[in-house]
Amino acid sequence: MFNKIKDNITTYFSNGPKKIVFVSVLISICATLGVLISMEKSVRIVIDGKETSVMTYKSNVSSILNKNNIAIGPKDIVEPDLQSNVKTGDTIKIRKAINVQLAIGKEVKKVLTAADTVEEMLSQEKIALGKEDKISVPKEKVIKNGDKISITRVNTKIEKKIQSIEFCTEIKKDESLKDGVKKVVQEGKAGQREINEKVIYQNGKEVSREVVNQVIVQQPTKKVIAMGTAKERSARLSRGSSINHSKRLRMRSTAYTASYNDTGKRPGDSGFGITASGTRVKRNAGGYSTVAVDPSVIPLGTKLYIEGYGYAIAEDTGGAIKGNKIDLYFNSDSQVSKWGVRYVDVYIVN
Repeated sequence: MFNKIKDNITTYFSNGPKKIVFVSVLISICATLGVLISMEKSVRIVIDGKETSVMTYKSNVSSILNKNNIAIGPKDIVEPDLQSNVKTGDTIKIRKAINVQLAIGKEVKKVLTAADTVEEMLSQEKIALGKEDKISVPKEKVIKNGDKISITRVNTKIEKKIQSIEFCTEIKKDESLKDGVKKVVQEGKAGQREINEKVIYQNGKEVSREVVNQVIVQQPTKKVIAMGTAKERSARLSRGSSINHSKRLRMRSTAYTASYNDTGKRPGDSGFGITASGTRVKRNAGGYSTVAVDPSVIPLGTKLYIEGYGYAIAEDTGGAIKGNKIDLYFNSDSQVSKWGVRYVDVYIVN
């Protein structure tokens, strides 16, 4: 049969012009086939590590993938990119995006990613980690479909607060007050303490608190209360009788007169013989005489009994009479000299 066809062709194209046309067509077909054969290329496509080889006349990556019905998702990674051209023997790598559940604090969301590692995914999603933040998996971990990753936002703050310091109360016995009587000598005042605390928050919730340092910025002032201890009691006088008194003091006693040497004033001078209380000095052996005291120890107007001197009223003061000192008035210098300086018991008369 082949020979018959051959003979027919030979007979048909036996004349010159027909033979020339045939040869031309044949050459054109062969040339076209040669071009087509030279344009076809072998390309490897690797999807998530699985390799496939395809023969294609396409040069553009996108066209090659479309021709082979390979869909590319918005988060898939293609190398080289879709607009690149490839030649025979080249490889197209595709990394398909997978689903990952990502919890950041209280927010939970699904992330579609083609990243290899957790760190790469965070970078692609523009999620920054603070230096104290915690992540549930290592950043170097290779991501798998369905992974659950949580990020805990950690924030450390130094918080300052002012704390009140309670004042204490001190009770002092006071023989100048009657037994059981209380008197506030000094009011108490609370102090202040500044405390610095390191507070750690996780996802906005406080998880720990510790004191870093504390400083007392104001010391408290203690409250002082005088408690009276003086009880009515009798003092035995030299002549055998007794007096009721609330307190006894051991004092250094001296003596003075109204003279110029003792007071700096002469008869006729303004204020001569007049006490600090405005009364006239007197020495009354059978009644109350004048004595000078320190008003902070014995208030002016206090009635006294002085050992060896008798009854007296604290009416006067003196520049040298400070503390437990008492100056007794006499009418003459001879009496002053006779008294001299001596320590005596001074009784505060009820």
